[in-house]
Amino acid sequence: MSTLNAEEFTAALRGLSYRYWGTHPFHRRLHAGDLDERELRLWAANRWYYQSMIPQKDAAIISNCPLPHVRRQWLDRIIYHDGKPGKPGKPGADGKDGGLERWLRLCEAVGLTREEVLDERHLAPGVRFAVDAYVSFARTKPWVEAVASGLTEMFSGHLMKQRVVDMLTAYEWIRAEDLAYFTNRIDAVSGEGQATLDLVVEYCVTREQQDAAIAALSFKCDVLWSILDGIERAAAKQ
Repeated sequence: MSTLNAEEFTAALRGLSYRYWGTHPFHRRLHAGDLDERELRLWAANRWYYQSMIPQKDAAIISNCPLPHVRRQWLDRIIYHDGKPGKPGKPGADGKDGGLERWLRLCEAVGLTREEVLDERHLAPGVRFAVDAYVSFARTKPWVEAVASGLTEMFSGHLMKQRVVDMLTAYEWIRAEDLAYFTNRIDAVSGEGQATLDLVVEYCVTREQQDAAIAALSFKCDVLWSILDGIERAAAKQ
């Protein structure tokens, strides 16, 4: 088969949006306000594991990438989630401005303690398996395939905006500041999504590479769907 042009390749990648986890029944229940407090806590605690492993996934991409300008670009993603380091002897961010810290604040807002989130006592086996598979994918696949798997961020901006509105409407004990992870991330994913797409289009120059990138994004959609499957099963057992 012949190589896709940029428009065709982009359309094939964007065409996977219907498989994004926003259409999962659990997410629909979340947005509709149908989760009870126990289910909401289970969602937050399990989603924490996914969030906490994103910097390791991004570090794996950097370790496999031979291009200095791409490594520099990708480093910003790790800092975004882990936060900026504090300076020795001086007050500093020391991670307190990062996405992981904002997610922990959301966990506290839904009634979890940091201890029970960090010790992973609520982590469902299926969620661990799916997230670990994603990190392993990033460690073992060519860097551009791992980058392509992250193109789910193309589908996430609108969903995050809607989630903030829906959660504030449906769960009266949650305040706007508790959702800082999402409100802070909305603008970031817009820029990152385009930058990621540009990289994938630029460096997937053969049909084989393009097909591998499409398969990588499909795999990531499966990972996200499996995470919610795991949470849903865990909630049903309790």
